[in-house]
Amino acid sequence: MRTESNLPGAGAIADGASGLAPAGAASAMPSKEAASYDVPSKDVRRRVVTASFIGNFVEWFDYAVYGYLAAVISSVFFPEADRQTALLATFAVFAISFFVRPLGGFVWGHIGDKVGRRKALSLSIVIMSVSTFCIALIPGYATIGLLAPVLLLLVRIVQGFSAAGEYAGASAFLVEYAPANRRGLYAAVVPASTAAGLLLGSLIAALLSSVLSTEQLHDWGWRLPFLLAAPMGLIGRYIRTKLEDTPAFRALAAEEDQAVKAPVFDMFRTYRKQLVIACGAVLLNAVGFYVILSYMPTYLSAELGFGSTESFLATTIALASYIGFIFLTGMASDRFGRKRMLITASVLFMLLTVPAFMLLDTGNFLVIVLVQILLGGMLTLNDGTLPSFLAELFPTKVRYSGFAVSFNLSNALFGGTAPFMATLLIGLTQSKLAPGWYLVAASAVSLIAVLFAAETSRKPLKHV
Repeated sequence: MRTESNLPGAGAIADGASGLAPAGAASAMPSKEAASYDVPSKDVRRRVVTASFIGNFVEWFDYAVYGYLAAVISSVFFPEADRQTALLATFAVFAISFFVRPLGGFVWGHIGDKVGRRKALSLSIVIMSVSTFCIALIPGYATIGLLAPVLLLLVRIVQGFSAAGEYAGASAFLVEYAPANRRGLYAAVVPASTAAGLLLGSLIAALLSSVLSTEQLHDWGWRLPFLLAAPMGLIGRYIRTKLEDTPAFRALAAEEDQAVKAPVFDMFRTYRKQLVIACGAVLLNAVGFYVILSYMPTYLSAELGFGSTESFLATTIALASYIGFIFLTGMASDRFGRKRMLITASVLFMLLTVPAFMLLDTGNFLVIVLVQILLGGMLTLNDGTLPSFLAELFPTKVRYSGFAVSFNLSNALFGGTAPFMATLLIGLTQSKLAPGWYLVAASAVSLIAVLFAAETSRKPLKHV
Protein backbone atom coordinates (compact mmCIF):
# COMPACT_ATOMS: atom_id res chain seq x y z
CA MET A 1 0.00 0.00 0.00
CA ARG A 2 1.13 3.57 -0.67
CA THR A 3 0.06 6.80 0.92
CA GLU A 4 -1.67 9.31 -1.30
CA SER A 5 1.13 11.81 -0.81
CA ASN A 6 3.54 9.44 -2.58
CA LEU A 7 1.55 9.08 -5.77
CA PRO A 8 3.66 9.64 -8.92
CA GLY A 9 3.37 13.00 -10.69
CA ALA A 10 1.41 13.54 -13.87
CA GLY A 11 2.11 16.34 -16.32
CA ALA A 12 -1.08 15.77 -18.29
CA ILE A 13 -4.46 14.78 -16.96
CA ALA A 14 -5.07 11.93 -19.36
CA ASP A 15 -1.67 10.29 -19.81
CA GLY A 16 0.12 11.24 -16.60
CA ALA A 17 3.22 12.78 -18.19
CA SER A 18 5.86 13.94 -15.75
CA GLY A 19 5.92 17.47 -14.39
CA LEU A 20 7.15 19.67 -11.57
CA ALA A 21 5.84 18.98 -8.09
CA PRO A 22 5.19 21.79 -5.65
CA ALA A 23 7.96 22.53 -3.21
CA GLY A 24 7.81 20.23 -0.25
CA ALA A 25 5.37 17.76 -1.82
CA ALA A 26 7.94 15.06 -2.47
CA SER A 27 9.32 15.15 1.02
CA ALA A 28 6.04 15.45 2.90
CA MET A 29 5.60 12.51 5.27
CA PRO A 30 2.04 11.21 5.64
CA SER A 31 0.57 11.47 9.09
CA LYS A 32 -1.57 8.82 10.73
CA GLU A 33 -4.57 10.86 9.59
CA ALA A 34 -3.52 10.72 5.92
CA ALA A 35 -5.38 8.34 3.64
CA SER A 36 -3.54 5.19 2.58
CA TYR A 37 -4.55 3.32 -0.56
CA ASP A 38 -3.38 1.83 -3.83
CA VAL A 39 -2.33 4.04 -6.73
CA PRO A 40 -4.99 4.10 -9.50
CA SER A 41 -3.75 3.35 -13.02
CA LYS A 42 -3.48 5.94 -15.79
CA ASP A 43 -6.38 4.33 -17.64
CA VAL A 44 -8.62 4.57 -14.56
CA ARG A 45 -7.69 8.21 -14.03
CA ARG A 46 -8.42 8.94 -17.68
CA ARG A 47 -11.93 7.50 -17.33
CA VAL A 48 -12.44 9.43 -14.10
CA VAL A 49 -11.58 12.67 -15.88
CA THR A 50 -13.98 11.86 -18.74
CA ALA A 51 -16.84 10.94 -16.42
CA SER A 52 -16.37 14.08 -14.32
CA PHE A 53 -16.18 16.29 -17.40
CA ILE A 54 -19.34 14.98 -19.07
CA GLY A 55 -21.56 15.16 -16.01
CA ASN A 56 -20.68 18.72 -15.15
CA PHE A 57 -20.82 19.67 -18.82
CA VAL A 58 -24.47 18.58 -19.08
CA GLU A 59 -25.46 20.54 -16.00
CA TRP A 60 -23.93 23.82 -17.11
CA PHE A 61 -25.02 23.48 -20.71
CA ASP A 62 -28.56 23.86 -19.40
CA TYR A 63 -27.69 26.91 -17.29
CA ALA A 64 -25.96 28.46 -20.29
CA VAL A 65 -28.91 28.01 -22.62
CA TYR A 66 -31.32 29.42 -20.04
CA GLY A 67 -29.09 32.44 -19.42
CA TYR A 68 -28.27 33.16 -23.06
CA LEU A 69 -31.88 32.78 -24.21
CA ALA A 70 -33.29 34.66 -21.20
CA ALA A 71 -34.76 37.42 -23.36
CA VAL A 72 -36.62 34.87 -25.50
CA ILE A 73 -37.76 32.79 -22.53
CA SER A 74 -39.04 35.93 -20.80
CA SER A 75 -41.29 36.72 -23.76
CA VAL A 76 -42.63 33.14 -23.84
CA PHE A 77 -43.45 32.83 -20.15
CA PHE A 78 -43.99 36.48 -19.14
CA PRO A 79 -45.36 38.14 -22.30
CA GLU A 80 -47.64 40.67 -20.56
CA ALA A 81 -44.81 42.41 -18.65
CA ASP A 82 -42.55 45.17 -19.95
CA ARG A 83 -39.02 44.21 -21.06
CA GLN A 84 -37.17 44.80 -17.80
CA THR A 85 -39.92 43.31 -15.62
CA ALA A 86 -40.05 40.19 -17.82
CA LEU A 87 -36.27 39.83 -17.62
CA LEU A 88 -36.37 40.26 -13.86
CA ALA A 89 -39.07 37.58 -13.62
CA THR A 90 -37.03 35.20 -15.80
CA PHE A 91 -33.89 35.76 -13.73
CA ALA A 92 -35.97 35.44 -10.55
CA VAL A 93 -36.98 31.92 -11.64
CA PHE A 94 -33.28 31.28 -12.30
CA ALA A 95 -32.42 32.58 -8.82
CA ILE A 96 -35.23 30.81 -6.92
CA SER A 97 -34.07 27.47 -8.29
CA PHE A 98 -30.79 28.15 -6.48
CA PHE A 99 -32.45 28.52 -3.11
CA VAL A 100 -33.06 24.78 -2.99
CA ARG A 101 -29.37 24.08 -3.64
CA PRO A 102 -28.29 24.25 0.02
CA LEU A 103 -30.89 21.55 0.74
CA GLY A 104 -29.48 19.59 -2.17
CA GLY A 105 -26.01 20.13 -0.75
CA PHE A 106 -27.08 18.52 2.52
CA VAL A 107 -28.68 15.55 0.77
CA TRP A 108 -25.98 14.91 -1.82
CA GLY A 109 -23.25 15.54 0.74
CA HIS A 110 -24.77 12.89 3.00
CA ILE A 111 -25.10 10.40 0.14
CA GLY A 112 -21.62 11.12 -1.17
CA ASP A 113 -19.89 10.80 2.21
CA LYS A 114 -22.04 7.93 3.49
CA VAL A 115 -22.85 5.79 0.44
CA GLY A 116 -20.20 6.87 -2.03
CA ARG A 117 -19.18 9.58 -4.48
CA ARG A 118 -19.91 7.48 -7.56
CA LYS A 119 -23.48 6.62 -6.55
CA ALA A 120 -24.30 10.22 -5.73
CA LEU A 121 -22.94 11.47 -9.05
CA SER A 122 -24.67 8.74 -11.07
CA LEU A 123 -28.06 9.63 -9.56
CA SER A 124 -27.68 13.41 -9.74
CA ILE A 125 -26.93 13.41 -13.47
CA VAL A 126 -30.10 11.43 -14.23
CA ILE A 127 -32.32 13.87 -12.31
CA MET A 128 -30.56 16.83 -13.90
CA SER A 129 -30.83 15.64 -17.50
CA VAL A 130 -34.49 14.58 -17.19
CA SER A 131 -35.57 17.88 -15.63
CA THR A 132 -33.67 19.84 -18.29
CA PHE A 133 -35.39 17.82 -21.01
CA CYS A 134 -38.75 18.65 -19.44
CA ILE A 135 -38.20 22.40 -19.95
CA ALA A 136 -38.49 21.83 -23.69
CA LEU A 137 -41.94 20.33 -23.19
CA ILE A 138 -43.53 23.11 -21.11
CA PRO A 139 -46.20 25.06 -23.07
CA GLY A 140 -45.88 28.84 -23.09
CA TYR A 141 -48.02 31.45 -21.33
CA ALA A 142 -50.13 31.90 -24.47
CA THR A 143 -51.22 28.25 -24.23
CA ILE A 144 -51.76 27.53 -20.52
CA GLY A 145 -51.51 30.95 -18.88
CA LEU A 146 -50.01 31.26 -15.38
CA LEU A 147 -49.44 27.52 -15.20
CA ALA A 148 -46.56 27.96 -17.68
CA PRO A 149 -44.23 30.00 -15.40
CA VAL A 150 -45.30 27.84 -12.43
CA LEU A 151 -44.19 24.67 -14.25
CA LEU A 152 -40.99 26.39 -15.34
CA LEU A 153 -40.24 27.27 -11.72
CA LEU A 154 -40.94 23.73 -10.49
CA VAL A 155 -38.64 22.19 -13.08
CA ARG A 156 -35.90 24.71 -12.27
CA ILE A 157 -36.23 23.82 -8.58
CA VAL A 158 -35.68 20.12 -9.39
CA GLN A 159 -32.68 21.12 -11.48
CA GLY A 160 -31.27 23.19 -8.64
CA PHE A 161 -31.63 20.29 -6.24
CA SER A 162 -29.85 17.83 -8.55
CA ALA A 163 -27.15 20.31 -9.56
CA ALA A 164 -26.22 20.81 -5.90
CA GLY A 165 -24.30 17.53 -5.89
CA GLU A 166 -22.54 17.79 -9.22
CA TYR A 167 -19.79 20.41 -8.90
CA ALA A 168 -18.76 19.36 -5.40
CA GLY A 169 -18.95 15.65 -6.14
CA ALA A 170 -16.97 15.85 -9.37
CA SER A 171 -14.28 17.95 -7.65
CA ALA A 172 -13.96 15.54 -4.72
CA PHE A 173 -13.93 12.60 -7.13
CA LEU A 174 -11.06 14.07 -9.15
CA VAL A 175 -9.01 15.26 -6.17
CA GLU A 176 -9.24 11.85 -4.49
CA TYR A 177 -8.09 10.08 -7.67
CA ALA A 178 -5.38 12.60 -8.63
CA PRO A 179 -1.61 12.30 -8.08
CA ALA A 180 -0.65 14.38 -5.05
CA ASN A 181 1.29 16.98 -7.01
CA ARG A 182 -1.42 17.38 -9.65
CA ARG A 183 -4.61 17.78 -7.62
CA GLY A 184 -5.05 21.37 -8.82
CA LEU A 185 -4.71 20.36 -12.46
CA TYR A 186 -7.15 17.46 -12.14
CA ALA A 187 -9.72 19.53 -10.25
CA ALA A 188 -9.49 22.23 -12.95
CA VAL A 189 -11.40 19.79 -15.17
CA VAL A 190 -14.57 20.77 -13.27
CA PRO A 191 -14.59 24.51 -14.12
CA ALA A 192 -13.30 23.63 -17.60
CA SER A 193 -16.30 21.38 -18.18
CA THR A 194 -18.53 24.13 -16.81
CA ALA A 195 -17.11 26.60 -19.33
CA ALA A 196 -17.37 24.02 -22.10
CA GLY A 197 -21.07 23.61 -21.34
CA LEU A 198 -21.47 27.37 -21.42
CA LEU A 199 -19.50 27.52 -24.67
CA LEU A 200 -21.73 25.00 -26.41
CA GLY A 201 -24.79 26.80 -25.06
CA SER A 202 -23.44 30.09 -26.40
CA LEU A 203 -22.69 28.60 -29.82
CA ILE A 204 -26.13 27.02 -30.09
CA ALA A 205 -27.85 30.22 -28.93
CA ALA A 206 -25.85 32.22 -31.48
CA LEU A 207 -26.66 29.70 -34.21
CA LEU A 208 -30.37 29.73 -33.44
CA SER A 209 -30.42 33.53 -33.31
CA SER A 210 -28.75 33.77 -36.71
CA VAL A 211 -30.58 31.07 -38.70
CA LEU A 212 -34.09 31.34 -37.27
CA SER A 213 -36.47 34.23 -37.61
CA THR A 214 -37.59 35.99 -34.43
CA GLU A 215 -40.97 34.29 -34.70
CA GLN A 216 -39.44 30.81 -35.14
CA LEU A 217 -37.05 31.34 -32.23
CA HIS A 218 -39.89 32.38 -29.92
CA ASP A 219 -42.30 29.69 -31.12
CA TRP A 220 -40.13 26.57 -30.98
CA GLY A 221 -36.45 27.29 -31.62
CA TRP A 222 -35.57 28.02 -27.99
CA ARG A 223 -36.74 24.52 -27.00
CA LEU A 224 -34.23 22.64 -29.16
CA PRO A 225 -31.14 22.97 -26.90
CA PHE A 226 -33.00 21.60 -23.87
CA LEU A 227 -33.87 18.44 -25.80
CA LEU A 228 -30.16 17.56 -26.02
CA ALA A 229 -29.89 17.07 -22.26
CA ALA A 230 -31.40 13.55 -22.17
CA PRO A 231 -28.92 11.75 -24.45
CA MET A 232 -25.93 13.60 -22.98
CA GLY A 233 -27.03 12.75 -19.45
CA LEU A 234 -27.44 9.04 -20.29
CA ILE A 235 -23.91 8.93 -21.70
CA GLY A 236 -22.51 10.55 -18.57
CA ARG A 237 -24.35 8.17 -16.27
CA TYR A 238 -23.19 5.11 -18.24
CA ILE A 239 -19.54 6.14 -17.90
CA ARG A 240 -19.88 6.81 -14.19
CA THR A 241 -21.46 3.44 -13.41
CA LYS A 242 -18.41 1.73 -14.92
CA LEU A 243 -16.04 3.28 -12.38
CA GLU A 244 -15.13 2.23 -8.85
CA ASP A 245 -15.47 4.74 -6.07
CA THR A 246 -12.41 6.78 -5.15
CA PRO A 247 -9.49 5.09 -3.37
CA ALA A 248 -9.84 7.55 -0.49
CA PHE A 249 -13.52 6.76 0.07
CA ARG A 250 -12.97 3.00 -0.20
CA ALA A 251 -10.14 3.20 2.32
CA LEU A 252 -12.36 5.14 4.73
CA ALA A 253 -15.29 2.76 4.23
CA ALA A 254 -13.03 -0.17 5.13
CA GLU A 255 -12.32 1.35 8.54
CA GLU A 256 -15.50 0.86 10.52
CA ASP A 257 -14.21 2.85 13.50
CA GLN A 258 -13.91 5.93 11.27
CA ALA A 259 -17.43 5.72 9.82
CA VAL A 260 -19.68 8.76 10.35
CA LYS A 261 -23.42 8.20 10.71
CA ALA A 262 -24.35 11.78 9.81
CA PRO A 263 -21.49 13.44 7.86
CA VAL A 264 -23.25 16.81 7.52
CA PHE A 265 -23.85 17.13 11.27
CA ASP A 266 -20.29 16.03 11.98
CA MET A 267 -19.08 18.73 9.61
CA PHE A 268 -21.05 21.45 11.45
CA ARG A 269 -19.88 20.15 14.83
CA THR A 270 -16.18 19.72 14.05
CA TYR A 271 -15.32 21.81 10.99
CA ARG A 272 -17.18 25.09 11.46
CA LYS A 273 -14.11 27.24 10.80
CA GLN A 274 -13.41 25.48 7.51
CA LEU A 275 -17.07 25.88 6.54
CA VAL A 276 -17.06 29.65 7.15
CA ILE A 277 -13.81 30.05 5.21
CA ALA A 278 -15.18 27.97 2.35
CA CYS A 279 -18.43 29.97 2.13
CA GLY A 280 -16.49 33.23 1.95
CA ALA A 281 -13.93 31.92 -0.52
CA VAL A 282 -16.68 30.79 -2.90
CA LEU A 283 -18.23 34.26 -3.15
CA LEU A 284 -16.03 35.58 -5.97
CA ASN A 285 -16.71 32.46 -8.00
CA ALA A 286 -20.45 32.65 -7.26
CA VAL A 287 -20.88 36.26 -8.41
CA GLY A 288 -18.09 36.40 -10.99
CA PHE A 289 -19.05 33.26 -12.84
CA TYR A 290 -22.66 34.24 -13.39
CA VAL A 291 -22.00 37.89 -14.14
CA ILE A 292 -19.08 37.36 -16.54
CA LEU A 293 -19.95 34.08 -18.23
CA SER A 294 -23.74 33.84 -18.04
CA TYR A 295 -25.30 37.29 -17.64
CA MET A 296 -22.87 39.15 -19.95
CA PRO A 297 -24.66 38.50 -23.29
CA THR A 298 -27.88 39.87 -21.78
CA TYR A 299 -25.98 42.86 -20.34
CA LEU A 300 -24.37 43.65 -23.70
CA SER A 301 -27.63 43.44 -25.63
CA ALA A 302 -30.17 44.76 -23.11
CA GLU A 303 -28.07 47.46 -21.42
CA LEU A 304 -25.45 48.47 -24.00
CA GLY A 305 -27.52 48.01 -27.14
CA PHE A 306 -25.44 45.42 -28.96
CA GLY A 307 -27.07 42.90 -31.27
CA SER A 308 -27.67 39.43 -29.86
CA THR A 309 -25.32 37.82 -32.39
CA GLU A 310 -22.45 40.16 -31.47
CA SER A 311 -23.11 39.63 -27.77
CA PHE A 312 -23.05 35.85 -28.10
CA LEU A 313 -19.91 35.97 -30.25
CA ALA A 314 -18.00 38.10 -27.74
CA THR A 315 -18.92 35.77 -24.89
CA THR A 316 -18.07 32.69 -26.97
CA ILE A 317 -14.55 34.00 -27.61
CA ALA A 318 -14.13 34.78 -23.91
CA LEU A 319 -15.32 31.28 -22.94
CA ALA A 320 -12.88 29.61 -25.31
CA SER A 321 -9.98 31.54 -23.77
CA TYR A 322 -11.29 30.76 -20.27
CA ILE A 323 -11.07 27.01 -20.96
CA GLY A 324 -7.46 27.37 -22.06
CA PHE A 325 -6.48 29.51 -19.09
CA ILE A 326 -8.19 27.30 -16.52
CA PHE A 327 -5.77 24.40 -16.90
CA LEU A 328 -2.78 26.76 -16.67
CA THR A 329 -4.24 28.10 -13.43
CA GLY A 330 -4.70 24.57 -12.08
CA MET A 331 -1.05 23.80 -12.78
CA ALA A 332 0.04 27.12 -11.30
CA SER A 333 -1.88 26.40 -8.09
CA ASP A 334 -0.02 23.08 -7.80
CA ARG A 335 3.29 24.92 -8.08
CA PHE A 336 2.67 28.16 -6.19
CA GLY A 337 -0.09 27.18 -3.76
CA ARG A 338 -3.85 27.70 -3.53
CA LYS A 339 -3.81 30.79 -1.29
CA ARG A 340 -1.48 32.78 -3.53
CA MET A 341 -3.67 32.20 -6.58
CA LEU A 342 -6.94 33.00 -4.80
CA ILE A 343 -5.55 36.16 -3.21
CA THR A 344 -4.19 37.36 -6.56
CA ALA A 345 -7.59 36.84 -8.20
CA SER A 346 -9.42 38.83 -5.51
CA VAL A 347 -6.97 41.74 -5.63
CA LEU A 348 -7.11 41.96 -9.43
CA PHE A 349 -10.91 42.02 -9.41
CA MET A 350 -10.97 44.75 -6.79
CA LEU A 351 -8.63 46.90 -8.87
CA LEU A 352 -9.69 46.24 -12.46
CA THR A 353 -13.39 45.33 -12.58
CA VAL A 354 -14.92 48.81 -12.64
CA PRO A 355 -12.42 50.13 -15.25
CA ALA A 356 -13.20 47.04 -17.33
CA PHE A 357 -16.94 47.77 -17.23
CA MET A 358 -16.21 51.35 -18.28
CA LEU A 359 -14.43 50.01 -21.37
CA LEU A 360 -17.42 47.79 -22.21
CA ASP A 361 -19.46 50.95 -22.77
CA THR A 362 -17.12 52.26 -25.51
CA GLY A 363 -19.19 50.55 -28.19
CA ASN A 364 -16.13 49.02 -29.85
CA PHE A 365 -16.59 45.30 -30.48
CA LEU A 366 -12.87 44.48 -30.35
CA VAL A 367 -12.52 46.30 -27.02
CA ILE A 368 -15.48 44.37 -25.63
CA VAL A 369 -13.94 41.05 -26.67
CA LEU A 370 -10.60 41.96 -25.09
CA VAL A 371 -12.27 43.11 -21.88
CA GLN A 372 -14.23 39.88 -21.62
CA ILE A 373 -11.06 37.85 -22.18
CA LEU A 374 -9.39 39.89 -19.42
CA LEU A 375 -12.27 39.36 -16.98
CA GLY A 376 -12.46 35.67 -17.87
CA GLY A 377 -8.71 35.27 -17.42
CA MET A 378 -8.87 36.93 -14.00
CA LEU A 379 -11.75 34.63 -13.08
CA THR A 380 -9.73 31.53 -13.98
CA LEU A 381 -7.18 32.46 -11.30
CA ASN A 382 -9.99 31.90 -8.83
CA ASP A 383 -12.02 29.19 -10.55
CA GLY A 384 -9.07 27.01 -11.54
CA THR A 385 -7.88 26.94 -7.94
CA LEU A 386 -11.12 26.85 -5.95
CA PRO A 387 -12.19 23.18 -6.52
CA SER A 388 -8.91 21.74 -5.22
CA PHE A 389 -8.80 24.31 -2.39
CA LEU A 390 -12.30 23.41 -1.15
CA ALA A 391 -11.75 19.66 -1.52
CA GLU A 392 -8.47 19.82 0.41
CA LEU A 393 -10.01 21.99 3.12
CA PHE A 394 -12.10 19.08 4.47
CA PRO A 395 -11.09 15.50 5.38
CA THR A 396 -12.38 12.50 3.43
CA LYS A 397 -15.18 11.66 5.84
CA VAL A 398 -16.93 15.03 5.30
CA ARG A 399 -15.28 16.25 2.07
CA TYR A 400 -18.38 15.94 -0.12
CA SER A 401 -20.60 17.50 2.55
CA GLY A 402 -18.25 20.38 3.32
CA PHE A 403 -17.73 21.24 -0.31
CA ALA A 404 -21.38 20.83 -1.31
CA VAL A 405 -22.86 22.82 1.58
CA SER A 406 -20.43 25.76 1.37
CA PHE A 407 -20.45 25.94 -2.42
CA ASN A 408 -24.21 25.73 -2.74
CA LEU A 409 -24.96 28.06 0.14
CA SER A 410 -22.88 30.86 -1.38
CA ASN A 411 -24.23 30.16 -4.85
CA ALA A 412 -27.82 30.15 -3.59
CA LEU A 413 -27.46 33.51 -1.90
CA PHE A 414 -25.17 35.27 -4.36
CA GLY A 415 -24.56 33.17 -7.49
CA GLY A 416 -28.02 32.37 -8.76
CA THR A 417 -29.17 35.85 -7.79
CA ALA A 418 -26.28 37.59 -9.62
CA PRO A 419 -28.11 38.22 -12.94
CA PHE A 420 -31.18 39.40 -11.01
CA MET A 421 -29.09 41.64 -8.73
CA ALA A 422 -27.13 43.07 -11.66
CA THR A 423 -30.34 43.96 -13.48
CA LEU A 424 -31.94 45.34 -10.29
CA LEU A 425 -28.88 47.42 -9.33
CA ILE A 426 -28.73 48.97 -12.78
CA GLY A 427 -32.38 49.95 -12.45
CA LEU A 428 -31.97 51.35 -8.93
CA THR A 429 -28.72 53.26 -9.51
CA GLN A 430 -29.24 54.09 -13.20
CA SER A 431 -25.58 53.16 -13.60
CA LYS A 432 -24.28 50.56 -16.05
CA LEU A 433 -21.27 50.09 -13.75
CA ALA A 434 -23.39 48.59 -10.96
CA PRO A 435 -22.52 44.94 -11.84
CA GLY A 436 -18.84 45.86 -11.68
CA TRP A 437 -19.14 47.29 -8.17
CA TYR A 438 -21.07 44.20 -7.12
CA LEU A 439 -18.12 42.09 -8.28
CA VAL A 440 -15.70 44.28 -6.33
CA ALA A 441 -17.68 43.71 -3.11
CA ALA A 442 -17.70 39.93 -3.67
CA SER A 443 -13.94 39.96 -4.28
CA ALA A 444 -13.30 41.78 -0.99
CA VAL A 445 -15.23 39.17 1.00
CA SER A 446 -13.39 36.29 -0.71
CA LEU A 447 -10.04 37.94 -0.03
CA ILE A 448 -10.76 38.19 3.71
CA ALA A 449 -11.88 34.54 3.89
CA VAL A 450 -8.83 33.19 2.06
CA LEU A 451 -6.45 35.18 4.27
CA PHE A 452 -7.72 33.14 7.25
CA ALA A 453 -7.21 29.80 5.47
CA ALA A 454 -4.18 27.51 5.76
CA GLU A 455 -2.30 26.48 2.64
CA THR A 456 -3.54 23.06 1.50
CA SER A 457 -1.69 22.25 -1.72
CA ARG A 458 1.50 20.96 -0.10
CA LYS A 459 -0.08 18.57 2.36
CA PRO A 460 -1.47 15.04 1.99
CA LEU A 461 -5.24 14.73 1.96
CA LYS A 462 -6.59 14.20 5.46
CA HIS A 463 -8.44 10.97 6.01
CA VAL A 464 -10.40 11.91 9.16
